[in-house]
Amino acid sequence: MEQQDSTTLPEAPAAAHTVFGERLGGAVAYAELLASTGVDHGLIGPREVPRLWERHLLNCAVVGDLIAPDARVADVGSGAGLPGLVLAILRPDLHVTLIEPLQRRVTWLDAAVEELGLINVDVRRARAQNATDLAVDVVCSRAVSRLSQLTEWSLPLLRDGGTMLALKGASAAEELRDAEQVLRRAGVVSTDVVQCGVGVVDPPTTVVRVVAGRRQAPSTSNARKSRGAKSKG
Repeated sequence: MEQQDSTTLPEAPAAAHTVFGERLGGAVAYAELLASTGVDHGLIGPREVPRLWERHLLNCAVVGDLIAPDARVADVGSGAGLPGLVLAILRPDLHVTLIEPLQRRVTWLDAAVEELGLINVDVRRARAQNATDLAVDVVCSRAVSRLSQLTEWSLPLLRDGGTMLALKGASAAEELRDAEQVLRRAGVVSTDVVQCGVGVVDPPTTVVRVVAGRRQAPSTSNARKSRGAKSKG
């Protein structure tokens, strides 16, 4: 019996048919891009290819259940488009902005969006802290930073009452505790840890969900102090 190459993309598993449904073709095309040019550009390691479906695409796709119809979504530190491109494929009703600071990744993302024919995706080369002109419904992220830092980057991009969805692993509850003071200062409305895809993907995806309060305008007094400090220098 011939052994499968350890870097070969396997066929879509049964769970992918369940999760993506009629959008499976787009998901397969994206998986093939990740397994080819994604590896060539260093966005995905070759050892990740055999587990692209379970560890990456399905892990991201099940988070779509937490996002309301027609939402505006920003993916912070998008990298290879995880989770933003997965969500855009699964949910054509969403408008997704991929925020990525590295030009080589932006170039790949632009090419992937064009090849996949996704008209509901924008790619922006920027750091999250420089994209505060956005006022989206949802900010999502995966494997970007600790929650305390991620909160400071993500919440300014949300509209009043918007939601931050941070895909995390076993450390989710611990990170949420560590970020408690940062979240309190930011005036968030609620926080919780959610398991997505229970009974569909194994293991389920762990998400820290944070609901924002009102967007805070920059403090005029702080701005004056900052200008004063600069002039004294």
